Amino acid sequence: MIEIKHLRTLQALRNCGSLAAAAAALHQTQSALSHQFSDLEQRLGFRLFVRKSQPLRFTPQGEVLLQLAEQVLPQISRALQACNEPHQTRLRIAIECHSCIQWLTPALENFHKTWPQVDLDFKSGVTFDPQPALQQSELDIVLTSDILPRSGLHYSPMFDYEVRLVLATDHPLANKTRIEPEDLSSETLLIYPVQRQRLDIWRHFLQPAGVSPSLKSVDNTLLLIQMVSARMGIAALPHWVVENVERQGLVVTKTLGEGLWSRLYAAVRDGEQRQPVTEAFIRSTRSHACEHLPFVKNAERPNGDVPIAKPLSPTHQ
Repeated sequence: MIEIKHLRTLQALRNCGSLAAAAAALHQTQSALSHQFSDLEQRLGFRLFVRKSQPLRFTPQGEVLLQLAEQVLPQISRALQACNEPHQTRLRIAIECHSCIQWLTPALENFHKTWPQVDLDFKSGVTFDPQPALQQSELDIVLTSDILPRSGLHYSPMFDYEVRLVLATDHPLANKTRIEPEDLSSETLLIYPVQRQRLDIWRHFLQPAGVSPSLKSVDNTLLLIQMVSARMGIAALPHWVVENVERQGLVVTKTLGEGLWSRLYAAVRDGEQRQPVTEAFIRSTRSHACEHLPFVKNAERPNGDVPIAKPLSPTHQ
């Protein structure tokens, strides 16, 4: 019968004092506003104000509806404001990537500058499987490269990144411009302690070529890089993991084949991706990573000629 827009129009008419002034304030023509009032009065069965009165006078029924507008409109305004304010004061974050903490920490600090009222809590580990915990509402966001079908989760693309071969500077392969699977057949590949089928270099580079190098598990990223530098093996890692040590001349990185690329996602429960804090965290973290990490491409933008591998394992190798 009567709508919010009618209450706002009545309030504008009272505040402006005339139909012409109210129409201007509402960015309508005077004839359109007059027609709106006439239509409303016909449906209500009574007049709302006295035409051509100076000053403008409302009928008793119009005064009742004005009182209603004064009560209802502020409540609606406060409710809409509350809907747009963040209700989350804590984000529980998990990362499946063993090495993501190296770029995520500064990204979290950057997010906290804009959202200081939000407490950030996160954990990681190669043996930790966080997506079931996300489904059970024990977590709010999981950074992952694995998409679980029919999981009830929503995956927002974060960025595409290149997995590179990491070698000692005096390794024979360090002189090659392009690494082929056969080049690694007699090497020792240092990996995190997970099944080899969860390793992207195994699934998308070595296994299709029928190449099976020796594998050695190392559960510490710093130790792994030190072992590579000491010619105790080679590794396949995102470049952000070894950027500093490569700059120091302790290791070198090489492209695997034509480039082994993967994609990182932010997983949340479906329907919660538009929560203000969650959306802001994903946007802020994505932007910070794309601005500061080498060999990274914003996954929201067209991929161009960057080859994208199938979803990477949780260890980001």
